[in-house]
Amino acid sequence: MNDDQRPRVRPARPTDLPRLAELAAEHAVYEKAAPPAPDLADRLAAVLFGAERPRARCFVAEIPGGEVVGYASCAPEFSTWQAREYLHMDCLFLRDGHRGLGLGALLVDAVAAEARALGMTQVQWQTPVWNEGARRFYDSMGATASEKLRYALPVAGEGASA
Repeated sequence: MNDDQRPRVRPARPTDLPRLAELAAEHAVYEKAAPPAPDLADRLAAVLFGAERPRARCFVAEIPGGEVVGYASCAPEFSTWQAREYLHMDCLFLRDGHRGLGLGALLVDAVAAEARALGMTQVQWQTPVWNEGARRFYDSMGATASEKLRYALPVAGEGASA
């Protein structure tokens, strides 16, 4: 099997933005969350490609034929307790029918490689407690879980209450 016949993970390109927005909407449905903003592709363009030093990074899982079927996004964050940065994997999603084929591990590997390239020693992420499949996957990779609740506080501007 040559490389053109194997699924692969690669950095996202600007031409992937419409597909990333579609996948993010599917991800939100899967996680029983509110849908992304209608202008998500434009927002992602600004964050991923709109600066000399992008704030976030994104990797896509592509199957033979070029269809993008999943993604992982990440951005540097700071840990006070460790007094160092780590890479926060914000999203990891594969479309139904493409899970269990090794693409999730390839996406995590790409995020881990990005962390190493940035001089970071850790990747952190979260998953809903009810997502047993994701928990089994992460446990099988040797990741460790810690129980916390995630809160969000709207502040002035979009999404804030008056």
